Amino acid sequence: MKRRTFLAKGAGALAASTAFPRFSIGKSGPSPNSKVNIAFIGSGGWIARQPYEQGCKDENLVAFCDVDRNHCAENMKNWRTTQPFFDDYRVMLDKMHKQIDAVVVSTPDHTHFPATMAAMERGIHVYTQKPLAHNIWQTRTLLKAKERYKVITQMGNQGHAGRGIRKSVEAFRAGVIGEVAEVYARNSGPEMGGRHFANPKTMPPPPSPVPKGLSWDLWVGPAAMRPFYTGYLPYRWRAFYDFGSGMLGDWGCHTFDTPVWALDLDPPAVVECLERKASLKGVIPAGSRLKYDFPAKGSRGPVTFYWFDGPQDWTKVGRIEKFGAEHAAHLGRACWMVGTKGMLGCGTHAGEPTILPDDLRASWKAAPPAQTIPRVSGGPFREWLRAIKGAGPEPGSNFSYSANLTEIILLGVLAQRFNTRIEWDAQNARITNHPELNVFVKEPVRKGWEYGEGLGA
Repeated sequence: MKRRTFLAKGAGALAASTAFPRFSIGKSGPSPNSKVNIAFIGSGGWIARQPYEQGCKDENLVAFCDVDRNHCAENMKNWRTTQPFFDDYRVMLDKMHKQIDAVVVSTPDHTHFPATMAAMERGIHVYTQKPLAHNIWQTRTLLKAKERYKVITQMGNQGHAGRGIRKSVEAFRAGVIGEVAEVYARNSGPEMGGRHFANPKTMPPPPSPVPKGLSWDLWVGPAAMRPFYTGYLPYRWRAFYDFGSGMLGDWGCHTFDTPVWALDLDPPAVVECLERKASLKGVIPAGSRLKYDFPAKGSRGPVTFYWFDGPQDWTKVGRIEKFGAEHAAHLGRACWMVGTKGMLGCGTHAGEPTILPDDLRASWKAAPPAQTIPRVSGGPFREWLRAIKGAGPEPGSNFSYSANLTEIILLGVLAQRFNTRIEWDAQNARITNHPELNVFVKEPVRKGWEYGEGLGA
């Protein structure tokens, strides 16, 4: 059976049984055993091994792309791949888009958007690692692109596909912990000097010769060109706001997931940086405290949401002192939703819920709420692949959901970056109290890296 025929039939059956729109690949050419033809944009390190090991290796891997041949050499050797390899995904897509059904985007944060848009414009399904984009205009444009191009989308906050987060959302919806007006979320990182984060001695950092095998111009992509610095690669770019989003971008898309889903949070009216450690300009701090104010919605009242990163003195900040809890790090949980009847805690990647107080947890376990949210088998990559084949529903962290989640994260990044209070006009996507910061809502890009201008307002 040809791929087009198989997918058209599968998508048609799915459309008949769900409320999701009909999807199909619509590409010509055969695919053995009706497998999906996948290309990797970003092929090095654990971030590429994750999709490979969690479903993609069972499909047809037809092309690989990476700007750093040294970084991806181990994966290419272990995978014993003979498929075409490219430095520039734009060239790959131009030459091979008719042979590619889907791509996994596993690049640094600042290149998520152009790589994802370049694929979507060609009708190619996309799985993009978190955070979805590097600025708010990009998140909103990707949502418009999803609606325009009708492709299957998924962001890589993998906990969203787990059973634990479903139990948490079902518990809240069933009224187990009552009405929630406060949320506390935290992470003990960044570990400066560790694998993923480090401070340079100066900004701009000292230049270094570009190593052989690295296409530096392509790595910089849409950002302003600058000399190569050894401290950017392979992972420490996360510490620089031009390329990464700090702890919020690295972990927020995981840890905020449960309360954003359960409480149906839209972007906040206000987010304020209460405190941050000093850092060089353009570099993330070693710790901060943020406060989000979410307006009431439907039957839910307003929500105050606190975020803590870096080491904290819990005797002074993040105090909860309700239902047997002490502070935001109680029982080692990464997130606590505080209700009128009790509390619900979860881990950094969502995961299994913890209910307090003890008697409420016992009653919840004895008579758990009905399973109203379908369970996902095999994880987020297989969830995405099933949807592409028409064998399962639209992924849970599709861009309709993840664009909103990422916008919430990125507003916090801006407040942290400039150590300020941001008043957000969500309807018009504008910062009203610091209009000079709106340049970061839609960042300028280098010539040749413009995408989505016809979609974004």
